[in-house]
Amino acid sequence: MTTIDDPRRRRTVLIAVCVALMAVIASVTGLNVAQPELAVEFGASQSEVLWIINAYTMTLAALLLPLGALGDRRGRKPMLLLGLSLFGAANVVAGLATSAEIMLGSRIVAGAGAAMIMPVTLAVITSTFPERERAKGIGVWTAVAGGGGILGMYLSALLVDVASWRWLFVLPVVLVVASLLMVVRSVPDSREQTAHRFDTVGSAASIIAVLSLIFVLHEGPVNGWTEPSTVIALGGGLLAAVGFVAWERRRPAPLLDVRLFRDRGLAGGSLVLLAVFGVQAGIFVVLFPFLQAVLGWSALRATLAMMPMALLMMLASGLAPRVSARLGSRPTMALGILAGGAGLALMALLVSVDGGYRSVLPGMLAMGLGMGLSMTPSTEAITGSLPAERQGVASALNDVTREFGTALGVALLGAVLSAGYRTAVDARLAGIPADVAGTAREGVANAIAAPPRTTHRGPAVGGQGIVRRRLATRHVGRGRRHGPPPALRPRPGPATRRAGRRANEDRRGGPALTGVPFPGGPGRRIRPARSRRRTSRGGPAPRPCSPGPRS
Repeated sequence: MTTIDDPRRRRTVLIAVCVALMAVIASVTGLNVAQPELAVEFGASQSEVLWIINAYTMTLAALLLPLGALGDRRGRKPMLLLGLSLFGAANVVAGLATSAEIMLGSRIVAGAGAAMIMPVTLAVITSTFPERERAKGIGVWTAVAGGGGILGMYLSALLVDVASWRWLFVLPVVLVVASLLMVVRSVPDSREQTAHRFDTVGSAASIIAVLSLIFVLHEGPVNGWTEPSTVIALGGGLLAAVGFVAWERRRPAPLLDVRLFRDRGLAGGSLVLLAVFGVQAGIFVVLFPFLQAVLGWSALRATLAMMPMALLMMLASGLAPRVSARLGSRPTMALGILAGGAGLALMALLVSVDGGYRSVLPGMLAMGLGMGLSMTPSTEAITGSLPAERQGVASALNDVTREFGTALGVALLGAVLSAGYRTAVDARLAGIPADVAGTAREGVANAIAAPPRTTHRGPAVGGQGIVRRRLATRHVGRGRRHGPPPALRPRPGPATRRAGRRANEDRRGGPALTGVPFPGGPGRRIRPARSRRRTSRGGPAPRPCSPGPRS
């Protein structure tokens, strides 16, 4: 094993692997903000767009363990260079794609390249940094891995707003080129020396298990948990997981020695990471609808609102090694979990429509602090449980745990949110046409986008009217009565709106394209490329929300 003693070279190596990691993480969440643009560009359905987005994360999660182990054997530097090249080429193709099929294929190839990159970036740190500097390097890595998703989403939303969705793929390509130049010059090669053959059967079983279970967590909340495809995938995933454990226990050189989970450090670190990323993803599912549908914020502004939590998370991840050195790893993880729990309690007690963003911020900051403090010692516990020559597998296990936590959080908290919303809104849909009421039951974004209808209660009931009625009688956090937020106050009358639409059509020479909401990320209405549709009041057209980033 090569140890880097030169501080300047260590910094260069750390920057190189973190830039590569940032490219991978930003691509996980970045495409969520361009769902309507993709649908218009390729004439794709909502389901096809979500498959384009999810194909990347599913491929990444499924291939992490096998490719991490392969990097240990074939050399971490060659694997990193190959992954960066493949990932960069796939993003170039995606940026130039002319059909949904090309886009889907490029996303799958990009996921394979990301699976080569992500475990190696952490393995390089744990296998080449001196023991006294390892915790600091892991702290920086976890900061990028934890906060990079929000930062990448914000930059992506900015690029889509000021340019085009195709510019989303410029960011990862630029990061890949910068990382390639630094990796070639500074990162040393390290590999495992073994006489045993590669565990092909274990690799295939792990791919089937991870792919099937991630598919269940992604599609179950959308298509239903009793759908045949969901049930078959769940059964196949559990069967493959049991087969993987049984096979690995018999192998002299297993892909992942499952007996290592008897170690409290490995088991505890994995559980903490699973919980932290599950809560983070679940909170996004709740907060994005609140910021966009309830407060009426745009996707860009809602994503910017998450930045304080991301920045504090990154700062706390960098400080966690110092805290851990004084208190110990387990107390630091416990302190982080306690702070995260306090953040959840603050949100449950304080969040309200009247309080707006200020009622959300204290809980977000507490959660960012807690997640940052717990992620670094958890990652260090996982990587420290495996020997130096198996750091690629240790890093891959760490990454798979993050992906499972994210998918689990979105599935569980998304289901809770949907069930709570339907229960609360059912009692307030009396007198509304059946088709509008059915659309409103599907979610907040659907309720806002529902077309206004005239009923016996008055004109234009539906859309924002449903949400206004819902908010006028229920406090989000504590059950108090209050008026609707400014974003959902009564709109101009039909005559004013018709006059505004005619004026807009006269200026453009034709009618504007009607907006359609999409779930899965901070969404926007479908609009013609490069257009800037305005309402009759002169402000930006209202944009419906969506559940938050999908992993």
